Amino acid sequence: MLVTFFEKRESIKKEEEDILSLRRYPSTTIIVPCFNEERTVVKTIRSLLSLDYPKYKLNIVIVDDGSTDNTWNVVKRFGKYPQIKLLQKPNGGKHTALNYALANIETELVGCLDADSFVEKDTLKKIVKYFEESDVMAVTPAIKLYKPTHIIELVQNVEYMLGIFFRKMLGTMDAIQVTPGPFSIFRKKVFNDLGPYKKAHNTEDLEIAFRMHESHYRIVNSHKAFVTTVAPKTLKSLYKQRLRWVHGFLENALDYKHLFLRRKYGNFGMFMLPAAVVSIFSAIYLVGFTIFQLIQYIYDKSVQVRAIGLPTDYFSFDLFFFNTQTLLFLSIILIVMAIAMIVVGKIIAEDTKRSPMDIVYFLALYGLIVPSWLFMSVYNTVLSKKNSWR
Repeated sequence: MLVTFFEKRESIKKEEEDILSLRRYPSTTIIVPCFNEERTVVKTIRSLLSLDYPKYKLNIVIVDDGSTDNTWNVVKRFGKYPQIKLLQKPNGGKHTALNYALANIETELVGCLDADSFVEKDTLKKIVKYFEESDVMAVTPAIKLYKPTHIIELVQNVEYMLGIFFRKMLGTMDAIQVTPGPFSIFRKKVFNDLGPYKKAHNTEDLEIAFRMHESHYRIVNSHKAFVTTVAPKTLKSLYKQRLRWVHGFLENALDYKHLFLRRKYGNFGMFMLPAAVVSIFSAIYLVGFTIFQLIQYIYDKSVQVRAIGLPTDYFSFDLFFFNTQTLLFLSIILIVMAIAMIVVGKIIAEDTKRSPMDIVYFLALYGLIVPSWLFMSVYNTVLSKKNSWR
């Protein structure tokens, strides 16, 4: 990834210079699927209404997917806007809400904005610029967190900075693995040719990307098209969200296993899919290995203490001793590379004014919490267990 960044940095810089020089404004529809989003949906819709894009070229379809709170009454106040269409249906899941709206959309471009996410004024223009290349079929944005403050949110903030970096690099390699709900934009032709969204183990935004790669449809990333999204604020909600993401990836990887290690699917099949699967199992192995080593160390020391007592030099420090184990050097190299990618992500996301404490929290805590949802995702996949949305 870092090699790709240094190789492509000049072309990335040129993208930033040309990004707002639009030749034309294609007609676009944004779908906002809602389920119990009364607290955030107003800000979501207002951010769409504030987009710097010709009003007669932009349609907004709000779909209430059987909310049980006050969401429908909240969105009804926007019915007076001519560019907004309100739809209501029984609850069936996000993919059904998207398909309900897609059935009657005829614009050139169509996208989704989750009802807990917000776009900046120039985001759509920056994304539309990439559609001037005729082979581009979908464009993903750069997703940031909305005002992270607590430790759990700050840890996620760094994760999202890494996500911005990775998605841009994967975009240059034609290997983007997901078209996220917060404001990924497609040519309507994608759905006309490949069909509507599928439930896809509650990860419909991931499955459609797999399906596009299967058909050799190109997905790129607009790294300066910023979207902010509300982060889970508790460990429990974070765990459930990431469990759904990772489990959904593994299930979709099984569904599309014919893409793995096939040259005809380019870097997506030859690099991204194998690397993602290997990274999951490597992380689980590393955690297990570390726990085993720790238990072994504690056991050995307990035997030593029982045999000869507590050593008098137990806490001594040798200024001239330096640990030369391969594992230590490998760990240092990986940490340095991770920090480099985080810094690049922060620069791309214009997040450099934030305190670096989020990086400290990330390095200290991320490795402790991630294995929980990785292990459970593999467990659910092996036993064919279902995963709920919330």
